[in-house]
Amino acid sequence: MKKIAVLVSGGGTNLQALIDAQARGGLGGGEICVVISTKAGAYALERAKNAGIPGLVLPRKDFPSNQAITVALVEELKARQIDLVVLAGCMVIFTRELVEAYPNAVINVHPALIPAFCGEGCYGLGVHKMALTYGVKLSGATVHFVSEDCDGGPIIAQQAVEVWPEDTPESLQKRIMEQAEWILLPQAVEKWCQGKLKVRGRTVIVGE
Repeated sequence: MKKIAVLVSGGGTNLQALIDAQARGGLGGGEICVVISTKAGAYALERAKNAGIPGLVLPRKDFPSNQAITVALVEELKARQIDLVVLAGCMVIFTRELVEAYPNAVINVHPALIPAFCGEGCYGLGVHKMALTYGVKLSGATVHFVSEDCDGGPIIAQQAVEVWPEDTPESLQKRIMEQAEWILLPQAVEKWCQGKLKVRGRTVIVGE
């Protein structure tokens, strides 16, 4: 069994997708062993509690820097013998200590088709506002390994989603979650736990 930690900051809809996948045996033998929130009171912690998964709060505001919270996080992950770290709506940009401790074992979901609308400052509804302002006809979601560069790690999977003329940031966000994020993220975690994701340079080889 691969031990999984899911990192969150808000409502936890992607966490719920992972919980639902786990309930139907869809995480490839992996198990969510802890949910860690960088914000106290995040509803994601309620989702974890309802699923019987331990929750932990590491408030970003309690640390002087992103590096400080990263070091504390790695210590917590190692103490729990975590194998895979999944960023599911986590709003903290962690520093190199996390990647060094978990090479090719930190997965993030981003609500756009990287390299479009990504990098520092591109998160949440802001990403969808950018897509609508730019006038793209397609957006979507990307699941990728985390590297030292924000949203710059090797891409595992992408799914395009049509942008409608009447879309608002909220409606586009909802459709991308439903049609892409909630599908791609559990699939990526499942394949990682099955040993089917191999990284060669900047390329992820997905095995059967």
